[in-house]
Amino acid sequence: MSIEVTIDRLGHQGDGIAAGPLFAPRTLPGEVVSGVVQGQRLEEVRIVTPSPDRVQPPCRHYRGCGGCQLQHASDGFVAAWKEDFVRSALAAQGLEIPFLPMATSPANSRRRAVLAVRRTKKGALAGFHGRASGVITEIPDCHLLHRDLLAGLPLAEGLALAGASRKGALDVTLTRSLAGLDVAVEGGKPLDGSLQVALAQLAERHDLARIAWAGETVAMRRPAAQRFGRAEVV
Repeated sequence: MSIEVTIDRLGHQGDGIAAGPLFAPRTLPGEVVSGVVQGQRLEEVRIVTPSPDRVQPPCRHYRGCGGCQLQHASDGFVAAWKEDFVRSALAAQGLEIPFLPMATSPANSRRRAVLAVRRTKKGALAGFHGRASGVITEIPDCHLLHRDLLAGLPLAEGLALAGASRKGALDVTLTRSLAGLDVAVEGGKPLDGSLQVALAQLAERHDLARIAWAGETVAMRRPAAQRFGRAEVV
């Protein structure tokens, strides 16, 4: 049975919260929404009265992908929500400080991501898990990740073909460094001689700075340095 509720505020994870409490994903304060109650969550959410801060999500993957939480909200709303979150945390400790204007990261600027990757009958699949789901959503046009990370999607699929089990998924961390991609893989098969050779070949083919498997560096072609201000850190 569907009910209508008014969203009072956002929780720390970005879900709207109505009286109860009742959590409604991808809603905004002041919105009237309808949906089906399942425990403390409102599912099959439909927006009845939208907030003036609601915008069209810029990324075509947003509906199915679980990587972003607030693309349906304006930049101004998100900045104010984050500032209020920090301000409340400081106030709880008796601290009050002035805030500078919020700096919002531009699109395609994230330099690090953990991808979910698994083998399929036709090859391999790399992306982010859907919201509260084990289903992997492909993200070729992700608005969050730097283009260098998006270019690493075929690499992630190659890693699954080389070292993922038929049932399990890999966690592939891609980090953009000054020397190229720095790659760390967890959840794969035990590292043996043939897998080491395959990983070294992938590192060469994709011009990686470094690749590690289950915490063990397999190939380091260049130090994976990062720059913070004027400092360069390896």
